[in-house]
Amino acid sequence: MNLQYIGLDEINGPLVFLDGVKGVGFEEMVEIRLQNGGKRYGRVVQIEGEKVAIQVFEGTHDLSLTNTKTKFTGHPVEAMLSKEILGRTFNGSGYPIDGLGDVFVDEKRDINGIPLNPVSRIYPRDYIQTGVSSIDSLTTLIRGQKLPIFSGSGMPHNELAVQIVKQAKIHESKGDDFCVIFAAMGVKNDVADYFRRSFEEAGVMSKVVMYLNLSNEPIIERILTPRFALTAAEYLAYKHDMHVLVILTDITAYCEALREFSSSKGEIPGRKGYPGYLYSDLASLYERAGIVKKDGGSVTQIPILTMPNDDITHPVPDLTGYITEGQIVLSRDLNQVGIFPPVGILPSLSRLMKDGIGAGYTREDHQSVANQLFASYAMVQDARSLASVIGEDELSSIDKMYMDFGKLFEKYFIGQGFETNRSIIDTLDLGWDLLSVLPKEELNRIDDKLISAYYNHERAVERFHIHNKPIIKTLAGDARYE
Repeated sequence: MNLQYIGLDEINGPLVFLDGVKGVGFEEMVEIRLQNGGKRYGRVVQIEGEKVAIQVFEGTHDLSLTNTKTKFTGHPVEAMLSKEILGRTFNGSGYPIDGLGDVFVDEKRDINGIPLNPVSRIYPRDYIQTGVSSIDSLTTLIRGQKLPIFSGSGMPHNELAVQIVKQAKIHESKGDDFCVIFAAMGVKNDVADYFRRSFEEAGVMSKVVMYLNLSNEPIIERILTPRFALTAAEYLAYKHDMHVLVILTDITAYCEALREFSSSKGEIPGRKGYPGYLYSDLASLYERAGIVKKDGGSVTQIPILTMPNDDITHPVPDLTGYITEGQIVLSRDLNQVGIFPPVGILPSLSRLMKDGIGAGYTREDHQSVANQLFASYAMVQDARSLASVIGEDELSSIDKMYMDFGKLFEKYFIGQGFETNRSIIDTLDLGWDLLSVLPKEELNRIDDKLISAYYNHERAVERFHIHNKPIIKTLAGDARYE
């Protein structure tokens, strides 16, 4: 029997409280009718005896304590799903906002997901090619992985997200059932328009599902947005055997909404005011990535978060790093000298890349090239630190060589630009050309057989215009003769 409750006991921020309620469940969907006939929706977020707290999706403005009617639906918040969601744009509550009408519903699913038996999971293998050299070669994204991007205020993470959506694909041998689900939380109108326009102009909208929550919309919707996106991803992956890449931006905005919501419930705050259950809440999102036995699809996640004050020890990046399998860190120093994408190589890593690259996946030399590029770029940083103390002119010849290698590496390898889409083979070939600038004796992370097969100093000289007296142009356009 459906009972309708008239009146509210309390309104506090995005929450309303009812007393004397029986037979309701946690996360149950609620219909709220206003005095003027309008309808809003909410969900049960707290139950204490017969008193319940209801989270109102559209906000609590204009609600009346005396004339508001509340009805409990008996089911949790559900996403309306079908394969028709591809190419569509929804708001954070899962309703279409692209003017193309409602979606024909094939299935309804609880947005909190379906618990997966850990035994049914398959270890992630095989890679997703993003077309970005610094990611594909050094922090390779593996299908079924969760690999976050750590950014900062004013950094071009939105542009990098668009580039990944435009260029991402799986290996041709794995089929063409690949799609991207893009969820934006707390973004401004102009940023949302930028995402929409970029995907349409690139001609990739047919394989993209967008969930947009704007900064002027209720924070409650911001909490629901990633769950709608991940529910859609699970539906496409496990029912239609598609390989789904989910990009979530900005996780920091989501966590701030969670903090505000927790405060309105009167919960005891934890570190920096975030709720004590922030770790488990983030895990409930991130752990929905993976591959399941007997299903042909996969869910891969790239959460993007902005670190307040570039502080990687902030609770949001700190906890995210514990849950996920690596991170891609954007460098403000590289961004300030005009390098795009400004991926900081040394603090970035992908913990699963070793099992999804090499012979049979990318190329047999991939791991060795990645190791050597990491090691050589670390030598560059050491040389630069020494030069800052004693001056570049006082460096040894090998340190000067590494300084030159660093300029070439940042200019050609990291700074590939927004429009350049490199295959994994092109990326590895470029890596070899850069390593071929160095003497063979310096390539101590690579087997001699691979050096014999791929090392080519003459090709490197020609590619980077290094002739008899090497001239290495810096980003500022000056030149230095050795």
